Amino acid sequence: MSQTADSLTLPTAMHSSGSGHGHGHGASRPESGAGATGGKLRHWTTALLTARSHHGAAAVGQRRDGSSSKETDSWWKIRFFRGMVNDVRRRAPYYWSDWRDAWDYRVVPSTIYMYFANILPALAFSLDMFTKTDMQYGVNEVLLASVLGAVVFAILACQPLVIVGVTGPITVFNYTVYDIMSPTGTNYLAFMCWIGLWSLLFHWLLAVTNSCDWLRYVTRFPCDIFGFYVAFIYLQKGIQVLERFGDGAPFYLSVMVALLVFMIAYACGELGASPLFRHPVRVFLKDYGTPLTVIFFTGFVHFGRMKSVDLERLPTSAAFFPTADRGWFVHFWEDISVGDVFIAIPFAVLLTILFYFDHNVSSLIAQGTEFPLRKPAGFHWDLFLLGLTTGIAGLLGLPFPNGLIPQAPFHTESLCVTKVEADADETHGEAKGHYALKRTHVVEQRVSNLAQGLLTLGTMTGPLLVVLHLIPQAVLAGLFFIMGYQALEGNGITAKLLFLCRDRALTPGGHPLTRLPRRAAVWAFVLVELAAFGATFAITQTVAAVGFPVVILALIPVRALLLPRLFTPLELGILDAPTASPFTMESVGGSYAAAQEGVNNREVGDRDRVTATERENPSVVLPAGADTETWRRKSEDALAEEGRGRATGDDIEMERLGISRRGHASRSAAREDK
Repeated sequence: MSQTADSLTLPTAMHSSGSGHGHGHGASRPESGAGATGGKLRHWTTALLTARSHHGAAAVGQRRDGSSSKETDSWWKIRFFRGMVNDVRRRAPYYWSDWRDAWDYRVVPSTIYMYFANILPALAFSLDMFTKTDMQYGVNEVLLASVLGAVVFAILACQPLVIVGVTGPITVFNYTVYDIMSPTGTNYLAFMCWIGLWSLLFHWLLAVTNSCDWLRYVTRFPCDIFGFYVAFIYLQKGIQVLERFGDGAPFYLSVMVALLVFMIAYACGELGASPLFRHPVRVFLKDYGTPLTVIFFTGFVHFGRMKSVDLERLPTSAAFFPTADRGWFVHFWEDISVGDVFIAIPFAVLLTILFYFDHNVSSLIAQGTEFPLRKPAGFHWDLFLLGLTTGIAGLLGLPFPNGLIPQAPFHTESLCVTKVEADADETHGEAKGHYALKRTHVVEQRVSNLAQGLLTLGTMTGPLLVVLHLIPQAVLAGLFFIMGYQALEGNGITAKLLFLCRDRALTPGGHPLTRLPRRAAVWAFVLVELAAFGATFAITQTVAAVGFPVVILALIPVRALLLPRLFTPLELGILDAPTASPFTMESVGGSYAAAQEGVNNREVGDRDRVTATERENPSVVLPAGADTETWRRKSEDALAEEGRGRATGDDIEMERLGISRRGHASRSAAREDK
């Protein structure tokens, strides 16, 4: 009986409903039983489908052969190592092609670009930690941490495109721990080593228990807030660098140099995105404008009367030696009590929370919906590797490396192969006849990440350290400013704020936010994002700054549980979006946002189709008490149970969802719905 009820298709259900209401529609009665029996069957079927719609997230659809499959495991039933094994199993067949595919013209410019994009922020962060940890961390420690992350993840990771190094949040974490523990007389590096070792254990525990499956709930909402926070950290660091110079001639010259670095780097970026000059010139300005600006202004301060002004420069140490007078291996058993070893546990928990979010978000954005990737991802295995690098960094007395934002998506972007296409979209009149660069594929390989790491290792040699020592700190302040601006420019919160401030009459008709029925929803969503950003940024200005990872992690349940109560599914589908494509999210069992957006798109299209069906065929009668949207959705679910309808659960296809590579409803799907 259950199989018969589940197998009812939409036409069958409609005819059965018509027979129950009368004979005028030409529908035959069921052969067994009277009309009352048919009515009970229809009522039971409707109730069954309604129950399935409420509990569909907890059940797996029937297999293609029609046999029922058991429900998914409850959240407390853990299949150890399942995620890691599946990640390696999916990615292993592509390992040798990851090296062969490096024979591509995009790899060389990508390597050079990422070398500068990684090393310049690392130098700026090394200055920040050098001054705030009493020279416990310096240039060589930061460079070696970047090398460690690059080599391990380029060779062993399932996601080799992710750039790993020292980030702004870990810089805040390191000097906050120093401020807390230094008054106690505890050996700082030994204490940080124990934090790294405990965190290694926690990372591995998360990896073997498949905790990355929770990434399915990560959307653009927490990513945009975190990116907004990182951008303001960059801007704050730039101001703090300039504050150290007092109010004399060095201060005013440093302010001028920092602003000039920002303006020239900004101009290079704008020219790279403009229609001016030929394509090779624009690409050169965009990729190498910032490092060339740093090189120029390093020598600029030696011209004329500026040569007599004593500017603070980047502090360096001997080649391949730590900044402090110590060896590379930390004696973590010396000058530290047993109590301090266990005090390191809560700090390690906070570090693990930070890395779980920060590194995985970097991986998600580096494999975003805008990139046409072809090779599978592997979040569980990479979290295991991140624990390994965290423990090794602690033993060597290095800052803990993890995925970099925005360097990780910059790396993927630099490996994209594009072609020029005319914009044939008839709905965008202002863009008609224009040309655009369309990404055809990404050169997915391991060589560029490994090569930029080895170049970073070469930077630790004596001659290059002498060159680095010539860089004025004012140049690094300007570098912080341009990094903060670039992070803000590409942020979703900034895009929404610009939309709200824009003249409605000059807003393009094809802008995604114009699809919202009420403009107040944009204001409310942005206010929620800004409030979350404010809470995160405020806590980092206090001694409780080590606790900011908890605030960041709390954004995930806020999006999954609270926001659906404040916004409609249509509004959330437009205001928010999946971070990565369904193909990438296969490693964690699918995407919550993609499923929600797909359901929303189908409901809108199904409403139009069913309404048109009723107009064209008034003889179709739906069950009593069933609205057209609900009945259509339930009927499609019944088809899926037979394997003849749309896919369900983690097997939802992008085209069936109507989602483009950018996470918005595709025009092809819209035409299909019409």
